[in-house]
Order: sequence, then structure tokens, then C-alpha cells
Amino acid sequence: MLIKKGAEASLFLENWYNRKVIMKQRLPKRYRVPELDGEIRLYRTIHEPQIIHKAKEAGVPTPTIFLVDVAEATIIMEFINGKQVKQVLDSYPSDKRHRLCRLIGGLIGRLHDHGIIHGDLTTSNMILTPAGRVVFVDFGLSEHSTELESRGVDLHLMKRAFQSTHYQYAEESFAKVMEGYADVRGSKAAVNVLKKIKAIEKRGRYVSERKEMDQ
Repeated sequence: MLIKKGAEASLFLENWYNRKVIMKQRLPKRYRVPELDGEIRLYRTIHEPQIIHKAKEAGVPTPTIFLVDVAEATIIMEFINGKQVKQVLDSYPSDKRHRLCRLIGGLIGRLHDHGIIHGDLTTSNMILTPAGRVVFVDFGLSEHSTELESRGVDLHLMKRAFQSTHYQYAEESFAKVMEGYADVRGSKAAVNVLKKIKAIEKRGRYVSERKEMDQ
């Protein structure tokens, strides 16, 4: 059963050997040169399970990978029972919301501490289980990097996700994320990445203003 059709891949909920699983399939893109398309799909199909495993080693909950079918550009992975953080965050009282955001920040800190950039940090890609664990999913755009710029871009996306989806609590929620981040990576690392986020935002405003002037 198709549950999500994204630009990068489609997700199917399937029964696999009497186990509920997610099947992630990267279908050919007609707008790409076939040879290039094949290389991209091959690389991402191999790369994503590898980085999911490294994230798990870093102490970040991620789905278990059961099968990688390179020929079909398909990954079969654990179905995580729970709700997207996006679905529950705004309904929580402030203290519970703050704890959840701080937990998320700590997990992002663990990723960055191990040179992992998620690439799509939104509350849609975080599953809150009934046991209170936050499981990070969808590492399709992830990469290995220890660059401050990459970490800043990663967290800038998280900040924008709060602003667009949880605008009522965006500022306080992101502040708690950064507190959790500092708990793991230290206050100096948190301050440095916040400075980088501001620089990224400044660049974005400059580009936007230039476009308006050119119109």
C-alpha cells in the first residue's frame, strides 16, 4: 500500500514474512539521462542504509534495515509504530513540548558529533513511539560532513520547519532544540552553529532582496 510518494522515493507499507515493514523504492526519473539516473538511484540505495546504521551507532534511534535490493533500488526496513512529531507537538503543554524539543536537539547533536548530516530535518521525519522514543527516519538526502556550514544548513532547515509548521511555538521550540544540542556538543559548538544559521539567513534575505530589485 502506497503511503507516501515523494520527489526522491515512494514509501509502501507491506507485509514481509509476517512482519509489517516499510518498502522504500526509488523509481526511475524520466527527466534524467538514464545512465545518470541509474547511478543516482544506485548510490542513494546503498548510501542510505549505511548512514542509518552509523546513526544507530551514534545512539540515534533509526529503523532497522532488513533488506537492500540494489537491482530494484529498494530498501525494506522496520515499520516504526508511532506518530510523526509534526502531528503531536502543537497539542502538548509547554513543559512536555519543551522536553520533546530538547530531546530532539540532543539527537541532532549526536548525529553531528559523528559527522552525520540528516539533510531533511523536519518534524515529519521524526516518529514519536508510544514508549517516548524519537526515531529519525528518511535519510535519503543525508551526507557525511564535519563542516560547520553543513551543520548550520541542517539546523536552519529544522528552524524553518518550526516556523512553517509550528509557527505558534517556533521560537521557543527551536531554542529548546539548541539547548539539547548544547547538552551533547557543548555550548561553544551550539553558539558557533547559531552564528552560522544567522549567516545563512542573512544570505537568504540578500538573495531575496536582489530578486525583488531585478524584477
